[in-house]
Amino acid sequence: MEKVYAVGMGPGNGDQMTAEAREVIVSCDVIAGYTVYVDLVRKVLKERELEGKEFITTPMTQEVKRCRLAFEQAQKGKKVAMVCSGDAGVYGMAGLLLEISGDYPEAEVEVVPGITAALSGAAVLGAPLIHDFAVISLSDLLTSWEKIGKRLHAAAEADFCICLYNPSSRKRHDYLKKACGIMLESKAGDTVCGIVRNIGREGEGCAFCTLEELKDAETDMFTTVFIGNSQTRMVNGRMVTPRGYRNDREQE
Repeated sequence: MEKVYAVGMGPGNGDQMTAEAREVIVSCDVIAGYTVYVDLVRKVLKERELEGKEFITTPMTQEVKRCRLAFEQAQKGKKVAMVCSGDAGVYGMAGLLLEISGDYPEAEVEVVPGITAALSGAAVLGAPLIHDFAVISLSDLLTSWEKIGKRLHAAAEADFCICLYNPSSRKRHDYLKKACGIMLESKAGDTVCGIVRNIGREGEGCAFCTLEELKDAETDMFTTVFIGNSQTRMVNGRMVTPRGYRNDREQE
C-alpha cells in the first residue's frame, strides 16, 4: 500500500524524539520536509540509519509542492516520511497532507505524534501550562493579523495561560510588542512570563520577565513565549501556574 507518514520529531534533540518517530523515519525510503528539519534529521540519526535514503526538501511557502512530491514518491511504491519539528499536528504538515490525500486515494496517511514546543518549552521553565491554556502563532503568513489579534484578546480576557509560537521575524519584528499591547488590555502588567530559545538544541536558554517587560524582549522564530494567567507565579526560580489542588484540600 502507498504510505506517507507525517512525523513529529520533537524539538530537534534526539533524546526528545519518540521511539516510534525514529523507527518510522529509519524504516522509510524517502524523507521529505522543510530544509531545516531534514538537516536536523541528518544530525540526529546515525549515518547507517540514513544509508540509501532519498531526500526531498523545499523552502517555506512551498508546503503544497512538498506534499505532492511526497505522494508522487509513495505512488512509486516507496514509504515516505514527511518530517516536522515538534508535533506534526500542531502547526505541522499532518493537516495539509490529509487535505491533499483526496487527490491520491490509493495513499494512506499515518500521523506520528511528537513533542511540540509548548510542552518542551514549558518543561524548561517549570510548569506554566498546568491549567487551561491557549497556543497562538503570531505568524500572519496563513492567518490575518486581525484574526490573530482577536484570538489574543479573547484568550487574555478569559485568563488563559498563553503560549506564543513564531513571536517575531525580520519582517515581523514588532509583532510581539503588538501582541503584548493587546494582552495588556486584560492582563496585569506584572503577569509572569517566560521565554525559551532553541528548545532541545545547542544554545538552549530561557529567561523570565513580566508582561510589561516582554513588550521589548528580543525573540525570533526559534523562540517560544509563555504568558501566565492571573495565578501564575515564580516558585524557587521556576514558573508555576497552580491548578487548585491545595485549595481543594483546604476546603475538605
